[in-house]
Amino acid sequence: MAKHNEVDQLMQRIKADFESLPRQLQGVARYLEQHRGSIMVRRVNEIAGGCGVHPSAVVRFAQRFGYSGFTQMQAVFRSAYTERTAPSRSYEERIRSVIEQSQPMPAASIAARFIEASRAGLDELSHGLDEKRFDKAVELLAEAQNIYVVGVRRSFAIASYIAYALQHTPKRVHLISGLGGMEQQQIRSIGKGDALIAISFPPYGKETLTCVRMAVERQAKVLAITESDLGPLAQRSSVLLKVTEGSAFAFRGLTSTMCLCQALFVALAYRLQLNVEETSEPGEFDD
Repeated sequence: MAKHNEVDQLMQRIKADFESLPRQLQGVARYLEQHRGSIMVRRVNEIAGGCGVHPSAVVRFAQRFGYSGFTQMQAVFRSAYTERTAPSRSYEERIRSVIEQSQPMPAASIAARFIEASRAGLDELSHGLDEKRFDKAVELLAEAQNIYVVGVRRSFAIASYIAYALQHTPKRVHLISGLGGMEQQQIRSIGKGDALIAISFPPYGKETLTCVRMAVERQAKVLAITESDLGPLAQRSSVLLKVTEGSAFAFRGLTSTMCLCQALFVALAYRLQLNVEETSEPGEFDD
């Protein structure tokens, strides 16, 4: 995660120095923050045009923060993206990378590494949870007439759990399973007043993105659960909850996302019960 940390450190330095930057370089800084997830594929002229500055200003910005030029700074963003998407390698390739380590690894040691990675992910979730966004997510679901849930491949386990849990509330819940390639047919009745919970991580499932697009077109609200404020889910979501999973041997965990979804369900159930108690006559729900 060295390169990923280097990007974080760079953004912290930019934040600390922002007020002292010349106006043109402040524009470059804002652009980097807003387009952090796509800097690795943008040309210097494109970035300059987006900032309204000359390309030389982008180069000066990179040099201001210790890089020889824009290309060297861009390489840091590209390496960080590669690290984040490395788990998209096949399972066989990832297992092979573990086997090829110089020292044999006992099964218990592999388990310990995964447990430690999960613990680190939960710590990050605890420290980084945005309380205002979480409250808005609960509010969004509380107001929804129907709740649709979509997540594919590794996210499907999470989607099926949250759909199961939400069945224990009065809400009408629909899991977009995609059985028989029927994602679009399963979500076609979503509309205004409904909500879609979309769970996806880089490189993002195209089926999930299709469901998000259809939900927005039909004026439904979208609650996205993903790892970044940037990217295709962030652009279309009404509320976005960020969660970063711990990773061991290039396998990302599910622990933090599952924890977040469990908390979301319990908070919603609590909110709905409060609404019942506030609107019911005394004794109406007594045994």
